[in-house]
Amino acid sequence: MKNKAATKVITSAQTRLSYANVWTPKPGLNGGREAYSCVLNIPKTDEKTLEKIRAAIEAAYEEGKTKLKGNGKSVPPLSAIRTPLRDGDEERPDQPEFAGCWFISAKSYMAPGIVDLDRNEILDHSEVYSGVYARVSISFYAYNVNGSKGIACGLNNIQKVKDGKPFGGRSRAEDDFADADDDDDDGDEDFLS
Repeated sequence: MKNKAATKVITSAQTRLSYANVWTPKPGLNGGREAYSCVLNIPKTDEKTLEKIRAAIEAAYEEGKTKLKGNGKSVPPLSAIRTPLRDGDEERPDQPEFAGCWFISAKSYMAPGIVDLDRNEILDHSEVYSGVYARVSISFYAYNVNGSKGIACGLNNIQKVKDGKPFGGRSRAEDDFADADDDDDDGDEDFLS
């Protein structure tokens, strides 16, 4: 019997989204099924969230032993299969947003619910982006596809907590033009007339 509560985690407000593809589904690898996805950057200092994630991965492993065994004679140990919690310092040393973080890729074939701190639905796509701080509801499950076995992470819902510096080097339009002087002397006023 599955215990959904054991495999579900709500991350803390310290989590940041990267590769946030939460508004429009994109095709999977090799023309695979379209999915919504994001990567969750979780500070290594957020021990409470990391502890909950490790326990949920273990629960998903226990629940998924039959699937993981497949046609084999035994269930592979958890240490021998792919798990979603990865070390940003080791695997993404050239990307500063991963420094000091663990990260998890999460995806869903259904659009995640996206709300603000008051749990009101967010409709403006510019509000949730790579770099935003958010609590994220995720669920873990076992998979065994074409001989590839492991634990994956499903994306459920997102609650935006606060804005953060956008990842990827792109600035927001509001920030670029915040200090623009409407009365500058470089001839723009003739052009705008």
